[in-house]
Amino acid sequence: MNEKNLNINEIESIIKGISNSILLPCYSKVKAQSKADGSLITQADIDVQNAIKSALAKYFPEFGFFAEELSEAELNSFFTENHSGYWCLDPIDGTSNFAATLPYFSISLALIVNSETVLGLIYDPVRDECFTAIKGEGARLNSQIILRSAAPPENLSECMAIVDFKRLPNDLSIKLVTDSPYRSQRSFGSVALDWCWLAMGRCHIYLHGKQMLWDYAAGLLIAEESGCLTCTMDRKAVFEESLNAKKVIASTDKLLQKQWVDFISN
Repeated sequence: MNEKNLNINEIESIIKGISNSILLPCYSKVKAQSKADGSLITQADIDVQNAIKSALAKYFPEFGFFAEELSEAELNSFFTENHSGYWCLDPIDGTSNFAATLPYFSISLALIVNSETVLGLIYDPVRDECFTAIKGEGARLNSQIILRSAAPPENLSECMAIVDFKRLPNDLSIKLVTDSPYRSQRSFGSVALDWCWLAMGRCHIYLHGKQMLWDYAAGLLIAEESGCLTCTMDRKAVFEESLNAKKVIASTDKLLQKQWVDFISN
């Protein structure tokens, strides 16, 4: 891969341009429909995906394209084909928020090469925050390296948590409600931004029961490049090139991750 393939500024310009020309003009002006799995979709999801696919094919024709709003047949056949590299896109992560005019949604884009995420970009158009990471080069917010200003808490009891209860096993949800190990808990509705806010230290621990590859590919890289620790509920690596959903656990540092994983597992 040559340097052009990893020109993050060029990719950022593409995503911001499409956000400004297609996504934001639809904000508060679209109606959502339900997909077969019960999740929501809007015309903006389709239009953003098509625009990004077209732009990436023009500038980076060597890479394939994998995205949430592809047809079921396209999704199911994708990993049976040969792809040395491909883009992984969620055109609107947080569609329910977008459709309800809740200002917490994003565009999430990752580049996966030889079964490894090498680039991640997540753009929050409401706050004009663009989170990026290149494998081995750290994570950035608006081109500035992410350096958390405050030291993380030493104990779970002092932590701010992002926990998505909707997709967790019932027994774990009950345990978290009746025996909460953290100081406070939030659930915002955009997986991609959750990863970024963890990277920034805006929360300290994270738990989500169902993430697809397009949900986590970019955010996982950004979080890990900022120093966060991650795993699945069965203590395996999160990343997998498949349509398998992942139950993820993450924390801003090693000490908290051990406490958090131990609490969830016991």
